Amino acid sequence: MTNSSAHPKVDEFLSKAKKWQEEFVQLRRIVLDCGLTEDFKWMHPCYTLEKKNVVLIHGFKEYCALLFHKGALLQDPHGILIQQTENVQAARQIRFTNVQEIVEMEDVLKAYIHQAIEVEKAGLEVDFKKTEEYTAPEEFQTKLAENPDLKAAFEALTPGRQRAYLYYFSEPKQSKTRVARVEKYMEQILNGKGLND
Repeated sequence: MTNSSAHPKVDEFLSKAKKWQEEFVQLRRIVLDCGLTEDFKWMHPCYTLEKKNVVLIHGFKEYCALLFHKGALLQDPHGILIQQTENVQAARQIRFTNVQEIVEMEDVLKAYIHQAIEVEKAGLEVDFKKTEEYTAPEEFQTKLAENPDLKAAFEALTPGRQRAYLYYFSEPKQSKTRVARVEKYMEQILNGKGLND
């Protein structure tokens, strides 16, 4: 790795990392060896090809990970790509709990990174589930029918914000919890805001 490819914000991120510091350093070295451009996005080291996101390094309580932005399009001969939750459509992670795992997997990681680079060069895109394919829970449908302003405000939201609400409202098993969630966020929807705005 040459210093010219190092991003100062990533240097700062690594120097302040309380957990996974050694693992992050190894992952950074491996990714930079693959010829990607280092950037700093979403408060994490992010690696790009012609300004397109390819891979991100991030850490959690139980593990650190290499996240492939279009991981759903990668071949996974080693069975190591993980979908964080059932609703993550494009990204996939390779998780680590110690630096030795990273060192031992270096060649495999580089192969996956090179594959991700080829996916980006080919201009491949993940087919995302359309908003219409998400089912609105009955409790939310009732509120939309009762309140035309709410319906108009919901329809004016971006598709991503709509999907986030539909998933969040559908998640609980009990109707009373679904009703409580819908009622809690009605004002936010009326104000044109997303779930996390």
